Amino acid sequence: GLDRGSKSQISTFSSFVSTVTQKKEAAENRSSPAHLALPNIRNVRDLPPICLDVRQKQRMSMDALPSEVKVPALPEPTLPSQPKSVKDFEEDLEKAESTGNWKTVHAFYITTFDSFPELNAAFKKDATASFNTIEDSGVNADLVNAVFDALLNTPQDIQKSVLKGIINSLLREWKGPRTKDDLRAYFILLQNPQFNITSTYVIYAHLLRQIATLVEADHHFLVHWLKKLSQKKFKQLVERLLQFVSLRLFPAKPEEFPPLTKCSWWIPSASKVLALLNTANNLIHPPLIPYTDFYNSTLDHIDLMEEYHTWQSFGNSHRFSFCQYPFVISIAAKKIIIQRDSEQQMISIARLTRKRADLKKKLKVTFVGEAGLDMGGLTKEWFLLLIRQIFHPDYGMFTYHKDSNCHWFSSFKCDNYSEFRLVGIELAHGLKELLSYEGNVEEDFYSTFQVFQEEFGIIKSYNLKPGGDKIPVTNQNRREYVQLYTDFLLNKSIYKQFAAFYCGFHSVCASNALMLLRPEEVEILVCGSPELDMHALQRSTQYDGYAKTDPTIRYFWDVVLGFPLDLQKKLLHFTTGSDRVPVGGMADLNFKISKNETSTNCSYEHQGLHGENQSQRKEVIS
Repeated sequence: GLDRGSKSQISTFSSFVSTVTQKKEAAENRSSPAHLALPNIRNVRDLPPICLDVRQKQRMSMDALPSEVKVPALPEPTLPSQPKSVKDFEEDLEKAESTGNWKTVHAFYITTFDSFPELNAAFKKDATASFNTIEDSGVNADLVNAVFDALLNTPQDIQKSVLKGIINSLLREWKGPRTKDDLRAYFILLQNPQFNITSTYVIYAHLLRQIATLVEADHHFLVHWLKKLSQKKFKQLVERLLQFVSLRLFPAKPEEFPPLTKCSWWIPSASKVLALLNTANNLIHPPLIPYTDFYNSTLDHIDLMEEYHTWQSFGNSHRFSFCQYPFVISIAAKKIIIQRDSEQQMISIARLTRKRADLKKKLKVTFVGEAGLDMGGLTKEWFLLLIRQIFHPDYGMFTYHKDSNCHWFSSFKCDNYSEFRLVGIELAHGLKELLSYEGNVEEDFYSTFQVFQEEFGIIKSYNLKPGGDKIPVTNQNRREYVQLYTDFLLNKSIYKQFAAFYCGFHSVCASNALMLLRPEEVEILVCGSPELDMHALQRSTQYDGYAKTDPTIRYFWDVVLGFPLDLQKKLLHFTTGSDRVPVGGMADLNFKISKNETSTNCSYEHQGLHGENQSQRKEVIS
């Protein structure tokens, strides 16, 4: 609730309708500007759709332009004159706090939030300018921040007046497309901190719905305006929306909200607005916030497979699924989806006789001459040894590029391309210097449409196009050269190798669930996380023959926690076969310290401590 010293709640959306109706009837007696101007989209950049279907299915369209769009466009409405600087507002606020007379501040809030034109009059940097560009919203961000930062500390009648004004604006009967002033109003209202309070969620939901159903061109404007917010404000918007979704799914007080069947559009609308923020975040390098800040851990507790099957069956149609917005699903949840989907695939192919299908089965590893129960550690070490061999330069499958620190397929011809099915990589390569060079490319680079590659010590040449060795690279054709060169490196020179790798990869990982992953998430799932939390490992460690309060154990953790990072990684590699942490964190390592009753020494073991790590045991323990 907003009442000082009281837990009573703000009246819900419906309780304001009568008040709004009275104001609308009074407004009908005076002329009001029309909002039928078509949006100026000449400055809109070509951007990818806000919410792509990750499997290239038909994209969901949440909005359809009304028939009023076809009427002739009218000019932008004339905005009321409401000049107020940040200094003026702060002086009024300080005076109200010292005297207790809030009349001036109250009048400002009532007038400002009474309508979209008034919002623009108050917060637009220049009321006479159109600001019809995607790069500049024209909003006085400092004043918006000052007004909203002070709002929650004002008396209750002011806060209620703001909400009533917002309702009045949202209930307005729209005719035709939105103007840029309307988009600015949505942009401003989205930052209102009152929407952190659950009693305002009905109003917040209607705001989100109107933003979600804007046409794509308007979404592009909002995306570019959102990316200009400060990191703090941007993060607040994301957290507010995630909380809104979480509390709608699992409300602390179900009676606060309408029945879920009557507001099924709440979560889809919030997810669409989150998609706008996610797109804005991805346009910034580095992004405003980490992509993991979009994860909603509440979704870990819903039926993820039902969400996945809904997405599989309906794609991005009008049947909502969180899989349409995979950026909100945590990597731990995605791992569960992939694992269960893989299990279901194994069941479906269980009756097949083709040996390739065996690659989907669970792998158990035993090293000759070594005892050990494979609970994951032995398999991990076996793959580690295998990968080292495969990527060794003498093996010839991959070449290492020092500049990019990446391996890529070797382009040499071989007889058995099936080995390339075992391993995968990503490639990062560019020719930025050539493209950005301001001098004479032909004279200074002296290159032709020909490339050279070393294959087992022998230099071979390849033409990028017919007669390429006689065609010089110039300022005019350098982009074509880069395109052909990149196509040669990534495709033509290693076509057979990559085709075999691709076939092998998808024979094991043929799951649409992979399409839910970002490249960074694929790397974490395959390689683990390089970030160690030894305190978390200490909390999850199991003991056999020891108690965690025993002196030996306390001494052990005192030493380990005091290790520098490189030694901690060596210890982790020694005990688990890898110096990285799996998805799920240290708790998934099954780390155990056991006491050997026949010796005074203790042994530190993980399921799978053996092999070449065994030779390190004496040195590490000592």
